Parts: sequence; structure tokens; C-alpha cells
Amino acid sequence: MSTEPPQYPNAPDPDDNDPFKKQPPPPSDGTPPPGGGSPYDPPPPGAGGGDPYSGGGTPFGGGGPGGTPPPPYGGDPYGGGFGGQDPLAGMPPLADSGKRVLARIIDMILVGAVAVLLSLLFGTNEYDLDPDKVDAGRSFGQSLLAAVLYMAYDSYLISKTGQTLGKKWLGMRVANLNDGANPTLQTALVRSAVLWIPFAFCCACIWTAICGGWSFFDKPYKQGLHDKAAKTVVVSVG
Repeated sequence: MSTEPPQYPNAPDPDDNDPFKKQPPPPSDGTPPPGGGSPYDPPPPGAGGGDPYSGGGTPFGGGGPGGTPPPPYGGDPYGGGFGGQDPLAGMPPLADSGKRVLARIIDMILVGAVAVLLSLLFGTNEYDLDPDKVDAGRSFGQSLLAAVLYMAYDSYLISKTGQTLGKKWLGMRVANLNDGANPTLQTALVRSAVLWIPFAFCCACIWTAICGGWSFFDKPYKQGLHDKAAKTVVVSVG
């Protein structure tokens, strides 16, 4: 009897559970997907094998120089991807910028109401506009509380589902530009920090208008400045 431990298949990649993640396109010439057949079968046309000195492809095959995979899994998303393929291929259409503004207003009202209640509870609220009476400590505390709440709200929901409540109600979601998947928590934090830290501490509605309004003029991905920083796009769903 063999004493070797039983072999188990590799554990599934958790990223593959994202239903919105782009999948690699099927071969256009009808060849079977990689992984099947005999290892001694000849490579399909354009696979890159052959003599490395004869110009018949890369010495070790692969989809590009150095084995770089083709889009949507390789290349710079802002450069159109390796070989010029559009990173948006296989993704839903980009969301309307006007609907994005409305979703942002909904989110601001929801989180703002919570921020006001907590400010009153912890005594950080400051309504006196007299410059001789403004308490700098309370004003900073209110701004810090607002920034933390907005960033936590945005980052948590977007990393989980790609949607804040406003986006969910209006049929939109945030997606990675390179693969269409939900942003990671780190990516969502970068995105929300660019949007909300200037809003809370210095520029308020002016920064929100500039950062979010950038999507009205940006080509071709309709990104706000926070999207550019995180390499994300907002697409329509449903």
C-alpha cells in the first residue's frame, strides 16, 4: 500500500469569485484553450515558439516580450493595453456623469447626517462663524470626523461590492480599469482619500466639483481625479 499523501487540486483563486471580473476572450481561430492536449503537440500559430534566432517568435513563447500576457491582464491600462487593445473591452458601458453626481450627492447626505449626529454627541460641532469665537480644536475635530466617516464608508462598500448606496440605487459600480473586478481595499482607500481628505480639510465643495466633475470632460474613460489616482472607472449595471 502506498504511503504517499493524497493529492488535492489547487485551491480556487478568491478573485475568480467576482462575477464582474473580465474573462479572457476565447480564441478567434477555434483552437482549444491552453492546458489541454499532449505536451508534444505542435504549438498553435502565433504561439511564439520556434528557433529564437530565426525571427519566428520569442525564445520561450508567451504573449509578448518577456512573457507579458496580453490584455486585459497585461500592459498599461492608460496606454490602451499591450498591443493597443481597449481595457474596456468586455466591460459594461461607462456610467453617465450626471448620474454619478447624483449618486455622490446621495452619499454625501447619508454620511453627512451621521457626521452631524456624531459631532453633536462628541461636542465637536462648531456653528459660530465669528472668527474671534471659533474653536480651532473643535473645527479640526469636526473635519477629521467627517474625513474618517466618508473614507470608511466609501472604502468598505466599494471594496466589497463596488457600490456605495447611491451608486447601487442608481445602477452603477466602480471597477478596476485593467480587469473589471471590484477594487481592493487598498485601491478603494486611495480613491476615497483623494476625494475626501481635501473635501474635509480645505476645499469642501470646490474640490468635490473639480474632482468629480473631471469625468464630464475626461476621454476616453470618463474618470474623476480620484479614479485616475486609483486606476478605476465607473460602469453601469443592470
